[in-house]
Amino acid sequence: MKHVLIVDDEADIRLSLEEILREEDYAVTTSGSAVEALELIRDVEYDAVLLDIWLPDGDGLDLLARVRELQQAAPPEIIMISGHGTIESAVRATKLGAYDFLEKPLSLDRTLQMLKNSIEARQLRRDNQELQLQLAQKAYITGESVPLKALRQQIRLMAPTNGRVLIYGESGTGKERIARTMHAESQRKDRVFVELNCAAIPEDFIESELFGHCHGAVTSGPHEKRGTFERADGGTLFLDEVGDMSLKTQAKVLRALDEQRFYPVGAHQPVHVDVRVIAATNKNLEEEIVRGNFREDLFYRLNVIPFFVPPLRDRTEDIPLLVQEFLMEFGRQYGRPRVEISADAVSALKAYRWPGNVRELRNIMERVLIMNPKAQRIERKHLPVLLYRESRTDGVAIRTESAGTLLEAREAYEREYILKKLDECNGNVSRAAEALGLERSHLYRKMKALGVAPKE
Repeated sequence: MKHVLIVDDEADIRLSLEEILREEDYAVTTSGSAVEALELIRDVEYDAVLLDIWLPDGDGLDLLARVRELQQAAPPEIIMISGHGTIESAVRATKLGAYDFLEKPLSLDRTLQMLKNSIEARQLRRDNQELQLQLAQKAYITGESVPLKALRQQIRLMAPTNGRVLIYGESGTGKERIARTMHAESQRKDRVFVELNCAAIPEDFIESELFGHCHGAVTSGPHEKRGTFERADGGTLFLDEVGDMSLKTQAKVLRALDEQRFYPVGAHQPVHVDVRVIAATNKNLEEEIVRGNFREDLFYRLNVIPFFVPPLRDRTEDIPLLVQEFLMEFGRQYGRPRVEISADAVSALKAYRWPGNVRELRNIMERVLIMNPKAQRIERKHLPVLLYRESRTDGVAIRTESAGTLLEAREAYEREYILKKLDECNGNVSRAAEALGLERSHLYRKMKALGVAPKE
């Protein structure tokens, strides 16, 4: 439901406009002063404001200017109204960012049409902002392995449909990117893609995040909020970690999926939407159903088109391509020239098990670039200790795979042990030196010789 604020010093006009707009299915708030109106606009997200130029405690044009200075992410469209309008006032209002100008006595048809047009213009502006943001985020799945080629083929077949999708995969495998790719290849690609991580929202707030709430319905946070279902109207809603929703929330999501409508918290009128839902989980939902943690009926609503994203350890041939992508990304971000990576380093990356999958690889590549600012080529020695935890002695990983000589094995052991102590001491070199029984300067020299950066 669209929300309109009427700001006018004449109570009869406020009441008349309110009754008419409510009949047209608008939510309406009224105010008779500039001070109160500014506070309302700060606290509540309005789609449009009908603003009188003459107010008892200020000038409507000054209020318009102050509203524009708020720099809100989604400011309302403001239509100026006046019984003493002049060309000068209309020109000034337009320069200050007003959508249009209405003269009293108001024409009902013209007012309703202008209000409708202004709200549509605001929605187009918001959609464009979200689309521009999405253009900066790649919607492409990197990799040429057999599992990735099969996944891309499946996406090409299913993306143009409106079928609901459930994406399975371990944490960090790139489920969000799969969802974005499906949206980018769908018939909804020109509309918004909205994401909600169900595991990141506390239970007390997830219903508000999904469906929004009306003014006064919650005691903390924004006075009024649009939920992700409404923001995704016409586009795609990605529900990540859907298996972490409570049974109560699952019931409401099920109803919203079935009816394509819902009630914001505290609302008495439903909001109708047209949303394609893509869900993702790192859990086995069939096992969760048996345990009583997930609704079987919701599972079948979401699982129309199942996708499985393979873990990185099952497609290690994609690692070199991913590494190049991340090195280029972070090279641009940190103003670094082109950075290469040695075959030996790539071999070490491919030998690792990657419990954190693609996300872990991306984080490691960023870390390597940050910790080695002068390196033009990433060598095996630049990689962090966790990549060598294949065999252990007394809790210390030894790089046995590359330690050909006794000297190399000893250096590998020393490097791993020093890194372990630094980790235990939260990177404090002085405390690590004390724990190792070394002078601080001696430890620094040893770290330099072994290629250990102070912050590593």
